[in-house]
Amino acid sequence: MSSLVKEDLNKKLFKSIGQNLYEFIEVECSGKDRFYLCASVTKREEVQISMVKHFRVGLDEKYEISEKWFLNDLEMIDGKEADTDNPWFDMHFKKVYSWEAYSCASKYAFARTLNKLNEMYLQKDLKIVNFDYTYINDDSFWSSNNGDCLVLMRICFYASNLLCLSLCPLPIG
Repeated sequence: MSSLVKEDLNKKLFKSIGQNLYEFIEVECSGKDRFYLCASVTKREEVQISMVKHFRVGLDEKYEISEKWFLNDLEMIDGKEADTDNPWFDMHFKKVYSWEAYSCASKYAFARTLNKLNEMYLQKDLKIVNFDYTYINDDSFWSSNNGDCLVLMRICFYASNLLCLSLCPLPIG
C-alpha cells in the first residue's frame, strides 16, 4: 500500500514541481487529516524535507506541502531512545520539530534515507543520535526499505535461536 501512496505522491505533487521523491513516512498529527514527512531531491540537487498534508476532494486524492526545509539546514536527528521501540524523534533545524512516526521502523527508514541523501549530495557532518546505528548504516545487512519486515525477521531469528537453545538438553558433567 505504501508504494502506491509513494507513487501517487511523486506523480501528483513532486514531479509537478520538478522534484524526485525518495522516501516518505506517515506522521501522527491531531485531527482527521493525514500528514507525511517526505525527503525529495530538486533539479538543482538540493535535498528537501517536506511536511505534506493529504486530503480528499470528492474521490480525488490531493497533496499539499505545508512546510519545507533543506537537509543542508538540518543539524541533528534525535531518535529519543535507541534501546526502546518508539516512533518519536526530533529534527533540529533553527527550531526543534518533534515527530511521531507511524512506526519505529518507519522512523529508522526516514533517518536512513536522510543519512544516505546526505552522503550522496552534501557530505556534511549530520548528527544522528539515539538510534541503533546497526539499522541506520546503509551497508548493514539489516538495513533496507522493507523496514518493518526486516525488524520482524530479526526478532523471529532471535526467538527461534532461543527456542532451539531451550530445547537442547544440558550436558551432564
